Amino acid sequence: MNAVGTPPFRVVITHRVHSEVLDLLGRSCEVVANQTPEGLTRGELLSRCRDADALLVFMPDHVDEELLGRSPRLRIVAGALKGFDNIDVAACTARGIWVSYVEDLLTGPTADLAVGLLIALDRHIPAGDRHVRSGRHQGWRPELYGGGLAGRRVGIIGMGAVGRAVARRLRAFDAEVLYTDPAPLPAGDAAELGARSVPLETLLARSTAVVLTAPLTAETRHLIGPVALQRLPEGSLLVNVGRGSVVDENAVADALASGHLGGYAADVFAFEDWSDRGRPRDIPPRLLAQDGTLFTPHLGSAVRDVRLRIETAAARSVLDVRAGKPPPVAANRVNPRR
Repeated sequence: MNAVGTPPFRVVITHRVHSEVLDLLGRSCEVVANQTPEGLTRGELLSRCRDADALLVFMPDHVDEELLGRSPRLRIVAGALKGFDNIDVAACTARGIWVSYVEDLLTGPTADLAVGLLIALDRHIPAGDRHVRSGRHQGWRPELYGGGLAGRRVGIIGMGAVGRAVARRLRAFDAEVLYTDPAPLPAGDAAELGARSVPLETLLARSTAVVLTAPLTAETRHLIGPVALQRLPEGSLLVNVGRGSVVDENAVADALASGHLGGYAADVFAFEDWSDRGRPRDIPPRLLAQDGTLFTPHLGSAVRDVRLRIETAAARSVLDVRAGKPPPVAANRVNPRR
C-alpha cells in the first residue's frame, strides 16, 4: 500500500524491454516485468493480470474477453506496436479500458526491410550465401543470374505510411511503381513518389514484383490467393511485410512449387494474426521447404533505437493514464479515471 492506503499502480509487462523503460515506470509504479527471452504463457499472463492496473503488450499477445474478465483493475492496454488487431478494442472500451498504440515509428525500418527482402530475392542472395558456405565456390561462374530494381515494375498493395515509404525508396532505385489502395493518393503526393494508381487486377498483371503493405481486414484476408497469384507474370517476386493472412500461404507454396511464382519473402505470417479466428498454428511446412523463399522473424521492427522509442512511448501512455489523462495515441475513447 502507498502512503494513503491505496495499492500501488501495478504494470504488467509481457515481454522483455529495455532497462530504461523499467526505470521510467519504476519511479511511480510497481512493475511486474518479464525479462526472459520467452513470452509469458497464457496461464502466467492471466495470473499476473488479476491485480494489474496497466498491461504493456506486444504483437504475440492476445487480449480478449477472458483476460479482461480476470483483470478487474485494468485501466489501459498499452501496445508496444503499431497495429492492434490482437486486442479486442470493443471489449476494452465497454469496460472503460484505454487501448494505446505507437504511431509511425516502424514505418522507416519496415520499408527498409521490404526493399532489402526484394533485393535479396531478386539477386539470389540466400542461394549465393548457401553456395559459398557449401565449399563448392571456386570463383565466378555464370549462374544465379538475377534482375535488378532499375526499370523493374513494382506493385505496392496498400499505400499507407509503409507503402509510401517503400515507394520513396524504390524511386531511388529507378523502379517504376504501381499501387492499389482504397484511398488513392492526392495527385501531388503520387507525383512526388512517382507512383501510379491502378486497379488490383492491373497491378498484378503488369508487375514483376509485388510488395504487400496492406493491413489485415475482412477485405484483405487471403487477398493474394490462387487467382491473384495466377494473374502475376511467370517468375514474379512477392514480398509481404504487411500481415501474414493477406496471402494464402498454401497457395503461395503451390505457386512456388509450380514455378509460376519466382520467389516469396515474408517478415509476417498467418499464424501470428490473432484477430483471425481461423488462423493456422504454424507456418505451412510446404512453404518452408520451397526454394526461392526468404523468411525473417519480424525484423521490420528490430532496430535497437526504434524498439526503445516504441517501448518508451507505450510506457508514457501508461503514465498518462495513471495521472488521469488519455494516452496520446489511442484506438478508443473512454472516460479518464483517477
